[in-house]
Amino acid sequence: MKNYTPPFTITGKTLTLTARIAEKTGRVSAGRSFETKPYLRKNNRIRSVHSSLAIEANSLSQNEVRDVINGKTVIGPEKEIQEVKNAFKAYDLLGSFDPYSLRDLKRLHAVMTYMTVDESGVFRNRNEGVFDGDECIFMAPPPNMVPDLMRALFSWMRKEKQELHPLVLSSVFHYEFVFIHPFLDGNGRMARLWQTAILSEWDPVFQNIPIENQIYEYQDEYYKAITASNSAGNSNAFIEFMLEKIDLALDRFLQQVTAEDGILSNAVRKLLQNMEYNTPYSADQLMKKMNLRSKDNFRNLYLNPALEKGLIVMSIPDKPRSKNQTYIRV
Repeated sequence: MKNYTPPFTITGKTLTLTARIAEKTGRVSAGRSFETKPYLRKNNRIRSVHSSLAIEANSLSQNEVRDVINGKTVIGPEKEIQEVKNAFKAYDLLGSFDPYSLRDLKRLHAVMTYMTVDESGVFRNRNEGVFDGDECIFMAPPPNMVPDLMRALFSWMRKEKQELHPLVLSSVFHYEFVFIHPFLDGNGRMARLWQTAILSEWDPVFQNIPIENQIYEYQDEYYKAITASNSAGNSNAFIEFMLEKIDLALDRFLQQVTAEDGILSNAVRKLLQNMEYNTPYSADQLMKKMNLRSKDNFRNLYLNPALEKGLIVMSIPDKPRSKNQTYIRV
């Protein structure tokens, strides 16, 4: 097991996606968007935390996750609130630990599961399976095999990191980690965090690209890719799935930045500056934040142009004049 090599093949699709992602990553880095728009870092980090937890059935909304992170009081299950605090702290450590260190993996698992599980930062001591809802996708290897499997996986990563592209290596790791399922709890969260950590060592922009949000949006396909790879005996299907979602995450970020950097009126810019992402605002709330009095001017100069450009959306699109209507920056 010391010289274990995970089974996978570099397909034509893998090569195409890898090249495409690398080009877009370069564009994001060159644009220095996270330096000029620091609010993007925070909002994308909130999206990453919310999405990764939601995949594991944490019921807190994105706005509630934002409030927990901002230190506001949130009414909800104590364990789920603690999960948010833990995940935010773990993601905040990106760039400060070695993604090729098994010791650091255990240390970060202890951060991710602090006060939520009995066995935090240690490998499991009983049988576990991977579930999609109530359906068991597969049973993980027995607990006595976990230490050797994890040592072999990290040994392979350290050996291959100079030769294998981080996009592929991180995806292989993600699949193998989920398959081994080394901890009693928090395996999905750690797999997603660790893939981000590997990618962030390649290019720090990945600390702020919410790949987890794409996995959450395509959660059924995520589990289908795992199942397909299990059946095939290699991680090809999962690698291609992850590369597609990373590519999509970069597309959405670039669209977001392009829309903001395009030719926008001062009024629309002012509106966007007064709106947090994914937070609903009524028209009255927005007018008050911007010290506006004329509803007609607000709609004609601020609201309608932003709606037309797709920079904000209605919470009740089929009833645009609803008294309960709110507007959300996306």
